[in-house]
Amino acid sequence: MTQAPENLRVIPRDVASIGERPHRDRLVGLLRRHILDVGDQYRLEPGDHLRDRRHADAGAHDAIRTATRPFILGAVRVLITGTAGHLGEGLVQALGELGHGVVGLDLLEAPNTVVGSIVDRACVRCCMQGVEAVVHAATLHKPHVGASSREEFVATNVSGTLILLEEAVVAGVERFVFTSSTSAFGRALVPPPGAPAAWITEDVADVPRNVYGVTKGAAEDLCELVHRDHGLAVVILRTSRFFPEGDDREDVRTAYTGDNAKVNELLYRRVDLEDAVRAHLLALERAPEIGFGRYIISATTPFSREDLAELRTDAPAVVKRLFPNYEAVYAELGWSMFPEIERVYVNDRARSQLGWSPHYDFARALDSLAAGGDWRSEAARAIGAKGYGASAGDVYSLG
Repeated sequence: MTQAPENLRVIPRDVASIGERPHRDRLVGLLRRHILDVGDQYRLEPGDHLRDRRHADAGAHDAIRTATRPFILGAVRVLITGTAGHLGEGLVQALGELGHGVVGLDLLEAPNTVVGSIVDRACVRCCMQGVEAVVHAATLHKPHVGASSREEFVATNVSGTLILLEEAVVAGVERFVFTSSTSAFGRALVPPPGAPAAWITEDVADVPRNVYGVTKGAAEDLCELVHRDHGLAVVILRTSRFFPEGDDREDVRTAYTGDNAKVNELLYRRVDLEDAVRAHLLALERAPEIGFGRYIISATTPFSREDLAELRTDAPAVVKRLFPNYEAVYAELGWSMFPEIERVYVNDRARSQLGWSPHYDFARALDSLAAGGDWRSEAARAIGAKGYGASAGDVYSLG
């Protein structure tokens, strides 16, 4: 048996327990909706498995879809990296509520988490014992670009991913989900002046922009290589923005409030945290049948290809045509729309192949704001801001 490194620390569940946090009950709704997404003919009864709605009233036996939905029906042990982050915390909650065993790995303390590094092979090997599925969400982020060296990005985002993949193969892991980023598209996201907005699908070729995007793309290539060489089922999720912290661009932070900018982004480059968690749950379920896949995870855009030219020159006009009441809602809040939109993320493949259906988009946000409500999911509000380093109060601190 692999011995745990002497410096390994595990934060038990009763330390800063997620069970005591106010969002525990709120996430139950997320989990219930996730189960219902499996198919309209199934429903979840208290204390039951999935029940076949077609025969429920006749008192038929529970329909256990072990062939097509094995993950949500059989408890498995899941390793999640980056459990101190927004997504990691949401996944720990969601998988725990679904009855799965969870072990986390992070440099920062968090419930059910081994405090250690993904570049420490001995630590990773120890964490991988008995694990059947991995969600790799730990990363150095784009805001770290100015404070971390390129070598540090390569070590964490590339070498760390390779270590996890290799140890997953050794441990006999059945499925591996890698949280990547739309930043991997790089310069392809911003067309030259005078060109229409970019229509971004999974088929768009990456054009390097910064070391963050380059290392995420390299890690994706390693995922595909390990899948081809060893048969490990891998699903890559290129997520758009879901962080609640302020924008990393000073001009945007100066011109727009945080909520204003984020609701604008729901049109083309943002996903709510709850929807991001649901996408990961579905990726874990579908990984064996997919084998290898790469998907954009972003709120469903209301735009079409026909809008791309005008989005680049007069985005408010396009939004007004699609949402005639948006100006009144924005005026009440003192908000404004971005003058131009340079890219549009397209989630068609994730919706068709993963069965993912994001709940939080611009239309829903507009309705919530018009009614005086909050545009975010309860899970996103409860988990809140964390920053990008050891100092939670400093968004861009590395601690």
